[in-house]
Amino acid sequence: MTSPPELTPIDESTFETVLCIAAHPDDLEYGAAAAVDRWVRAGKTVTYLLVTRGEAGIDTVHPDEAGPLREQEERDGAAEVGVEVVEFLDGFRDGVVEYGLPLRRALAREIRIRRPDLLVTLTHAEQFAGGGTNQADHRAVGLAVIDAKADAGNRWIFPELVDEGLEPWQVRQVLVCADPAPTHWVDVSGHYEAAVASLSRHERYLSALGPEYPSPRDLLQRILGGPAELLDVEHAVAGRLVS
Repeated sequence: MTSPPELTPIDESTFETVLCIAAHPDDLEYGAAAAVDRWVRAGKTVTYLLVTRGEAGIDTVHPDEAGPLREQEERDGAAEVGVEVVEFLDGFRDGVVEYGLPLRRALAREIRIRRPDLLVTLTHAEQFAGGGTNQADHRAVGLAVIDAKADAGNRWIFPELVDEGLEPWQVRQVLVCADPAPTHWVDVSGHYEAAVASLSRHERYLSALGPEYPSPRDLLQRILGGPAELLDVEHAVAGRLVS
């Protein structure tokens, strides 16, 4: 039997500004939003960046309608955990995001604009921590975020960014959520209800998944309760910290 990983509490004194990057509206609401609520309440600055608008995510709704709908659901969900800045990249389509230089450049550009201390994203592993298969867009974006951390700090990789007046910026760390090999954790006890409210704002998207899909409350209890049992706290977010 495999022993559970030994997790280290993330040192929250090392960051004041956080940029959370994900492929789709609702991605950050599956656990990470609980940590966001903790950080915002502690006075840290947290902003969101979504690579797509999730326009292909509802089978019964045309992308032209689904995109704006899901964009608003993301803004509403972010507001539940105190995030006021929610932006979306242009040029990347839901379901067919490809890892490559255009994505790395776009992310490096945003990092230089926002100048965060910490990046938060989802794992690029083939499977999530719970064993489910990870979707292609998540894998492309997760890997690109890790690489964009280095890209943002190197003036010679994308020199055109310097020409735009965007000087290099060194991000200290990336927290990769839902990773099957976590190294660190955040105690989010007391922030579960905010996380449930945040995910619940994706009402149209969640309803399209069918009645058999777990409720936001049940799903987040599984996600945040699992690592919490190992750590002897009420709820926890686990992830792999990349320096």
